[in-house]
Amino acid sequence: MWQGRFITAKTRGKWEYVSRARGIKAAVILAMEDDHVLLVEQYRVPLGANCIELPAGLIGDHEEGEDTLMSAARELEEETGYRADHLEIVGEYFSSPGMVSESFSLVRARGLRKVSDGGGVDGENITVHRVSLADLPTFVQEKRAGGFVMDVKLLMLPGMIA
Repeated sequence: MWQGRFITAKTRGKWEYVSRARGIKAAVILAMEDDHVLLVEQYRVPLGANCIELPAGLIGDHEEGEDTLMSAARELEEETGYRADHLEIVGEYFSSPGMVSESFSLVRARGLRKVSDGGGVDGENITVHRVSLADLPTFVQEKRAGGFVMDVKLLMLPGMIA
């Protein structure tokens, strides 16, 4: 139906859905250590609001052939300012399979050390949050009260489902 640089609108029979252009996939980084998790906050145009989410990025959008772990390491550092001593792929997941064919690889990051301020690349304006797991429900509640939206992937974090 339509193709842009990063997404394609498609039809199959009467079904309409969206996929990533050029077979691009995503990496989502679960960076938890010492009872804290790294979260990022950024404005998301489709939602018209700031969103709280796990660090993430596209695989191979900067360098063709870049593998999942290389992309995850790059995105973790760009967005949060942290490097991980160890990255491992937990599995492949689909966020909204009734509408989007995109998958993401969940990558666990361990051995975190801060090397910069993070914040993303030009125009991303990412704010980094290092939140204790004990304070996570309150953090999310306060952000929601302030008009922020939440990425569904936060539900995998301990204490997020009451």
